[in-house]
Amino acid sequence: MSETQIKSGLEIHQQLDTGKLFCSCPSILRKDNPDYKIERKLHIIAGESGEIDSAVKHEAAKEKTFVYECYRDNDCLVDLDEEPPHMINEEALKIAIQISLLLNCEIIQNTQVMRKTVIDGSNVSGFQRTVLIAKNGYVETSFGKVGIKSLLLEEDAARPSNSDEDSERENVKVYKLDRLGIPLVEIATNPDIKNPEQAKEAALHIGEILRACKVKRGLGTIRQDVNVSVSVDGKWGERVEIKGVQEPDLIIKTIETETERQKKLVKKNESKSEVRKANEDGTTSFMRPMPGEARMYPETDLPLLYISRDEINEAKKTLPRLRSEIKDDLRKHGLNEELVKLLSDSGKMNDFQELMQVYSKADVVAKILTLWMQDISVKLKKKIEEINDKLTIDIIETILQAVNDKKISENDIYDIMKDIAGGKRVEEAIKREKIENMDEEIMKIIKEKPGLSENAYMGLIMAKFKGKVNGKEVMLAIKRVIGK
Repeated sequence: MSETQIKSGLEIHQQLDTGKLFCSCPSILRKDNPDYKIERKLHIIAGESGEIDSAVKHEAAKEKTFVYECYRDNDCLVDLDEEPPHMINEEALKIAIQISLLLNCEIIQNTQVMRKTVIDGSNVSGFQRTVLIAKNGYVETSFGKVGIKSLLLEEDAARPSNSDEDSERENVKVYKLDRLGIPLVEIATNPDIKNPEQAKEAALHIGEILRACKVKRGLGTIRQDVNVSVSVDGKWGERVEIKGVQEPDLIIKTIETETERQKKLVKKNESKSEVRKANEDGTTSFMRPMPGEARMYPETDLPLLYISRDEINEAKKTLPRLRSEIKDDLRKHGLNEELVKLLSDSGKMNDFQELMQVYSKADVVAKILTLWMQDISVKLKKKIEEINDKLTIDIIETILQAVNDKKISENDIYDIMKDIAGGKRVEEAIKREKIENMDEEIMKIIKEKPGLSENAYMGLIMAKFKGKVNGKEVMLAIKRVIGK
């Protein structure tokens, strides 16, 4: 039986949540009709080595015309390649440095923006700007370290459009320019991955690091490719890049299927390097020849990029924490797994830490920020964003301080939050009434409705006085009266 080995690596592209990389336009995707259109043809150009890349030749042979749909308020002359690029977006650069540090990379302090020839129409200029930020990092997996070869900061491409009018024209492709120029990081690992399970584990860990930083969320904001080469009895085949392996579980299936496909080619001496597309069933299909370094050349409109030690130190100071670390901290507070997940997913860890300085019961603070907020949103039929706007961190602090001062009890917190979210002034909502002759009031209710539980009587009293009484005092009185 023949012996099979694999070498695999990942390439992950993640959009950053900032303005565009080389201009001041916002990074907003549009659904409305474009304000205007332009039309271009692109031609091939040699890279820094003087050679024309094979993938570029492949695209040039199609001789396509490209139509670009543009918007006045988030496309500009930089996008149209009619104006030189502006200096690199400082916020995007800082985020890229933070991601690099979390990936244990070496920051390259003197680097240069490069042009990467792309003539499939996804860049109006015929090239994509990209800059090497860091190298030689690693992530840990249960199967061993996976090296991070490089982290690049680059501009995203234009996105295909479904414009019926232009798409029906022969040999024409239509793009929207709203996505062009959105900053993204490209993370490339070394071919250290030895099995599909390790590939999935490495992808999940890198994904966790990215989500800890200021990146865009949602469909299309992260794109994941897998490189695979296969050895049969010590004979290695060519590297194949598989585009669009988005789901973690699909990584395993795609590598397994691709391994079997490449094994047959290696045995027949027919292995070739190419780019393939991932299909939903785990199979792959041919896209284009594998590109090389021949399509890279320096960006002449921008100076060399210098990343100072101060910039690196500042990025270190504001380094975000990983979700796994946050969850471990929450468990130390004694929270159950439901609250740990809700709180870590909510992005309210800073609020949690701040409120814990006012009120030390972690489960109460966690419920306030998650379960109770959500429940109030449902009961008042308001969006959670509206509830968050009403119940700011300062207002919640005021409520918790009132508990500390024994003006209200923990049992009152939810009702007070609901009243404030419903429009009551904070002072009015927090004010709890004293019941004169509390025991007599409770006795009347017990005589009217004997045999109920303590909680049932509690509900009747709170309803009678419309929640404006101290719940803790009411419960103590109920126990006292029933005890008699």
